[in-house]
Amino acid sequence: MAKNETFGKTVAVVLGLCLVCSLVVSGTAVALKPTQIQNKLQDKQKFILEAAGIAVEGGDIAATYGKYVEPRVVDFASGSFNSSIDAVTFDQRKAARDPESSQEPANDIASISRRADNGLVYLVKDASGDVDTLILPVHGYGLWSIMYGFLALDADDLNTIKAMVYYEQGETPGLGAEVENPKWKALWPNKQAFDANGEIAIEVVKGGAKPGDIHGVDGLSGATLTSNGVTNSLQFWLGAEGYGPFIAKARQGGLNNG
Repeated sequence: MAKNETFGKTVAVVLGLCLVCSLVVSGTAVALKPTQIQNKLQDKQKFILEAAGIAVEGGDIAATYGKYVEPRVVDFASGSFNSSIDAVTFDQRKAARDPESSQEPANDIASISRRADNGLVYLVKDASGDVDTLILPVHGYGLWSIMYGFLALDADDLNTIKAMVYYEQGETPGLGAEVENPKWKALWPNKQAFDANGEIAIEVVKGGAKPGDIHGVDGLSGATLTSNGVTNSLQFWLGAEGYGPFIAKARQGGLNNG
């Protein structure tokens, strides 16, 4: 009996410790969640500012973002701003997972499976309050992962690329993950997204773009599928099922009239 009682007490102690530990871990996770959400938001804002070419003022990411960047929601079908959705709280990824607020693309070259009916855009304003940069969130499959980035276009022509910044990806370190390499990112400014006929022309070129190619960016060495994924992502999101209708409408009316 003594042995059984000792065993029972041991089990009871172990179970009690497990319960206490689980409560502590759960409580800590709940307590830290707001901080984690805020950190994730500021991290995203930091990359948007990077794409816009804006330095963080006084180390305050949120304040700098709030001063220069205005998020808006776009209806992909009409190409118009959708003022019925709060751009600050809108979660495009969550909307894409919901069949009620998304659809399967007819030509899913970016391998995203579903596209939300609405999407975010970021209007970056200068000191005078005029929009000088349009930032489009883009994503698509590379070799191993969905790669998320921001494409920055000059607001004057909505064609000249200012930056291409990837902020989340799971590609192979030293190969596909080089989409985050500053040297590769430096190849994007002043490239043209569309050709003279208005067709999508931007592409990542295996073996390197030819000198003077205004539509080509050097491919990533040893990462052909990742490079193809970048091209496919941009061609999808700049096309008819992405931001194409919005860009066409913005060219007619101008972003400063939206």
